[in-house]
Amino acid sequence: MKTAVVLCAGLGTRLRPLTDTCPKPMVPVAGVPVLERTVRHLAAHGFTDVCVNLHHLPHKVRAHFGDGHAFGVRLHFSDEPELLGTAGALNAFRPLLRQPFLVWYGDVLSAFDVSALTRAHQASGAQATVGLYRVDNPTQCGLVDLDGAGRITRFVEKPPVAFTDLANAGVYACEPSVLDFIPPQGFSDFGRDVFPAMLAAGAELHGHAIDEPLIDVGSPEKLERANALYAAPGGQP
Repeated sequence: MKTAVVLCAGLGTRLRPLTDTCPKPMVPVAGVPVLERTVRHLAAHGFTDVCVNLHHLPHKVRAHFGDGHAFGVRLHFSDEPELLGTAGALNAFRPLLRQPFLVWYGDVLSAFDVSALTRAHQASGAQATVGLYRVDNPTQCGLVDLDGAGRITRFVEKPPVAFTDLANAGVYACEPSVLDFIPPQGFSDFGRDVFPAMLAAGAELHGHAIDEPLIDVGSPEKLERANALYAAPGGQP
């Protein structure tokens, strides 16, 4: 697997006033922008092409990264005048997604073993493999149920009553056939639209547990936690 899509069009409203002048992907964690950490991590796991959708202050992201050569990848950008959602964003990159690809939510920060996820996906024969992690606030997340073979049997975005603590980590390994479930235009969301439609159609989705630290840096509290983790001696790279 050589191509990844990193979703970076969010406004970062919970991080204001920091994100009034700094696009969310450029928010620093221990002095390094979140997106830079993710791009370098993907490059270390053999990804050569990284697609990034932008919305808020896109020029600042482009100015920092250029074509991506300095970070070990080829970067491909798209601008979204109107937000298209986690799945709708992929339409801009369809020509680059003709082979299996990875989707990574831009506010997810983790140094987990991406290669282990892609190997598990390739071995499973699933159309998509969803990275999962355990949470202590499950009603605020997208939750899944798994059968004994690791197949996802149910996917519910932020349910009123929790039925598991296994949550969507915001990292997916996908076959190109996943694009068949994304309308070619307009807004579409993986958790609310694409994955439920795939399950309804009988498509095989698998889950893959991520044991390493994974932080959604979209709130001040979690950003503070990420800074502490990555700045600590012997902490995350």
